[in-house]
Amino acid sequence: MSAPRVRETINNCVSRAQSDSYEDQQKALQTLASITKVSRQYRSLLAQTDGAVSTLLGLSKSSSPVIQTLSLSILLNLSLNPDLKQPLASMETIYRLNSIIQSSSSQETVKLASSLICSLAMLDKNKARFGVAGTVQVLVKAVSVPSNPAGHHLLSSLAELVQFHGNSTLAVRAGAVSELIHLIGSTEAEDLAGTSLAVLNLLARFDEGMIALTKTDQIVSLMVDVLKGRSMFSKEGAADILLRLFEESEGCVRDASRLPEFSTLLADLSIRGSTKARERASQLMKKIMDANLDPYIDASSMIYQW
Repeated sequence: MSAPRVRETINNCVSRAQSDSYEDQQKALQTLASITKVSRQYRSLLAQTDGAVSTLLGLSKSSSPVIQTLSLSILLNLSLNPDLKQPLASMETIYRLNSIIQSSSSQETVKLASSLICSLAMLDKNKARFGVAGTVQVLVKAVSVPSNPAGHHLLSSLAELVQFHGNSTLAVRAGAVSELIHLIGSTEAEDLAGTSLAVLNLLARFDEGMIALTKTDQIVSLMVDVLKGRSMFSKEGAADILLRLFEESEGCVRDASRLPEFSTLLADLSIRGSTKARERASQLMKKIMDANLDPYIDASSMIYQW
């Protein structure tokens, strides 16, 4: 399709999307969703069309879940273009996405809104905007909802945002550490444990997150319990957390040393684990051996098992 033809099609679709006819809106949005999914050039042309983005944002407030889903899908497609991430991340857009996560009854819509936040936040310049708009607190509250079908999408967005120090501080103050610990330890949210551990590791890079982590009751035991599980991604995350804890607190090293199964788990991880897991197991055991442990801790037996 030639550029003039594409531009004409886009202009026609934007015009029809602004009509009062539900059928016209749906057909127009379906066409726009289709062409912006496959072509960077078409995404640029749509973004340059007068009134296109504001129309899509307005339709994301539609009472129709279908219209909402289509409009958000198109905005998500547009955000795939690196040069469109900054102009798309207006405060109006961000507040709208917050509202969807807080109040939408459609999980598909929540997933799309979360994905759009994640996509826009990949541009570092946008991260602070989301912090100012309260998106971090909205996400922390949303992930605390039991058995949330959009859990992975919400956590991925949170992971992207907390890479910025200011957002990490906001997340910790909003109770993110305790919420993530709950997800990690919940049998109902076992599939979210790996992603939760990844976010927890990001929070632990900064002082506020590390302090909250070390203050968590039984944190070492919880991470060791994760090492007993089946998910290698979760085991890698738990090993990373333990390594951070060991570097921060000798008490955590001591707590781990007192757990009879710990050395066996590390030995198993060093043999059957992924490349990263084997490396972390070696580092953790070295921390144990280098620590000045109390006499009643049988370090020699740990060396033997290792």
